Amino acid sequence: MKQNNFPDIVFIGQPNSGKSTLFNAIAGFKAETSNFPGTTVEHSHSSVNFKGELLNIIDLPGTYSLYPSGEVEKVALKHLFVEKPDLVVNVIDTSILGRSLEMTLELIELGYPLVVALNMMDLAEKKGIEVDIKKLESLLGVPVIPTIATHGRGIKELLDSVLSVLSEKKTPSPIEWSKDVEDKIVELGKLIPPDFPIVSNKRFTAVKMIEAERLVFNRMLREMNPSLKEHLDNIRGKLEEQHNAPAYEVIAAERHHLAFKIFEESCRVTRRKKIGWQKRVDDIVMHPLLGYVILLGVFLAFFFVIFKVGNPLEELLLGPLNSLKDYLAVHLGRGLLFYLAEGLIQGIGGGVAIVLPYFIPLLFLMSLLEDIGYLARASFLMDTFMHRIGLHGNSVSPFILGFGCNVPAVISTRILGSRRDRIITTLLIPFVPCSARTTIILALVAFYLGPFWALGFYIFNIFLLGVLGRILSFFFREPSPGLILEIPTLKMPSLKNMARKTFVHLKSFIKFAWPILIAGSVVLALMQYFQLDKYVNLVLSPLVEKALGLPRELGVTLVFGFLRKELSLVMMLQALGTSYQDLMNVITYQQMVIFVVFISFFIPCLSTVAIIWREIGRKIALLSVALNTAVAVVISLVMRLILKL
Repeated sequence: MKQNNFPDIVFIGQPNSGKSTLFNAIAGFKAETSNFPGTTVEHSHSSVNFKGELLNIIDLPGTYSLYPSGEVEKVALKHLFVEKPDLVVNVIDTSILGRSLEMTLELIELGYPLVVALNMMDLAEKKGIEVDIKKLESLLGVPVIPTIATHGRGIKELLDSVLSVLSEKKTPSPIEWSKDVEDKIVELGKLIPPDFPIVSNKRFTAVKMIEAERLVFNRMLREMNPSLKEHLDNIRGKLEEQHNAPAYEVIAAERHHLAFKIFEESCRVTRRKKIGWQKRVDDIVMHPLLGYVILLGVFLAFFFVIFKVGNPLEELLLGPLNSLKDYLAVHLGRGLLFYLAEGLIQGIGGGVAIVLPYFIPLLFLMSLLEDIGYLARASFLMDTFMHRIGLHGNSVSPFILGFGCNVPAVISTRILGSRRDRIITTLLIPFVPCSARTTIILALVAFYLGPFWALGFYIFNIFLLGVLGRILSFFFREPSPGLILEIPTLKMPSLKNMARKTFVHLKSFIKFAWPILIAGSVVLALMQYFQLDKYVNLVLSPLVEKALGLPRELGVTLVFGFLRKELSLVMMLQALGTSYQDLMNVITYQQMVIFVVFISFFIPCLSTVAIIWREIGRKIALLSVALNTAVAVVISLVMRLILKL
């Protein structure tokens, strides 16, 4: 529902049209993400002041048409139909203009004030597409504004057009189709009674009644107006008889024909003699053999860059922190004040010296791969592998997101075509090393044993995902829908966009995770002072000490690790009463490996469990907890046996 009296401006477009990039270029850091009322589907929204006018802009999830098929589309279109925004901005990928205009024609039929943003104009020009903007405006009957969202071009002109259309309250006129189809739409529109629940206008409702045979219209008609239902069936039958095709295909064909007719009349495509660099790069990057070599190389480079940046920074920052603790130990003694100070230093310093040196380059490199467009290509290459474990390549995107944080990765499973795929992917995501677990792997295994040990851990992680996926697919046998994967055009990365994404995720860590690190460290310090940690360690000793062969003092770190995985790393030093440099004097290499393995696969963090509970349900959340715990125990025991041998 409307939260204020500002005009609602919704951004709608097909996936990979640059819609969200354009929205972010306008909204900046003020954008907020929240759920649609009564749903778990997220959207971004922001209040923008442009030339003294306040606008409430909303970024709807990407959709290919106004036909509500998937769960996300249904909620987004419900917002469009029920909330009835004051203006719609249709964001189009100009490089595929003909195909994109089909949705534009639907929006024109909807009858809301409309502005078309021809985004990615630079990519269209590189493909040899020249657009006559004035001609296209004339054919569509709505303002058309060329934009390049990644460079911030056309944004002022777009908002100027939005204000102009709002002030004029101008709505587009429908574009007529072939006479026989047009006559049937007009005929049905006249038969719709005044009390019928129409969507926006009678023409749009009539089109959808003919097009969408399985929608709620049929149930409503049978109950409310059997006579109108009879007329609708008759009109559908005539169209199907005249065109020798189902009614919905007739409507789709009309829209497709008109879209490409408009494209041909308003655009000129010049053929280039030379193959563009993007095509050449794609031929290499997505090669059936070389593509996998490049994928492995990207992964290795990704890993080693993070290690090479984080490792020296970690060593540099730890020195002053240890010196400060030694100074406080001398001047404060071993009383309560010292324990509180040590807890604060461990929490604050753990974030600064241990987490951030690896976390920041991880976020930056993830933003780089996303900005370039390589993540979609990785999904395409991994499709064959994913099929072997019962999933599709579009499950790769949530897994890749999981390297940053498991929470948005679980949310992103909404893009998957079936609940079965969502459940399996969601259960596998907690086994992907998120930034917190990556920090533990790099800060402990790579730091003490070397980067190749850490790399081996990642390779084993990928193997484990495959095995678990295959096992889970055996229990969830429902067939999965085919993969429709959109490959975006390769783009030069925008340093500004990458810095913005890194900053947003970093801000989230500082606001949410860091206070938990500090509070957890202080609580553990108080438990140590009052010797309460001994009771926790005693309860967990059968698992920690007997089964895993770890020091009993590490039992308390498992409890706090449930809040944030980084806490296990920070509190490991605190629980053992040692410094980072002296850690190997307290535990063995074998114990370190087992500790990292168990913490990495042990129960997902609290926020991940909560988001699985909210997104998929209580049973799947509890199943995830049980699965992770069982896998952690089994692998740790096997690893202990192997290391003994």
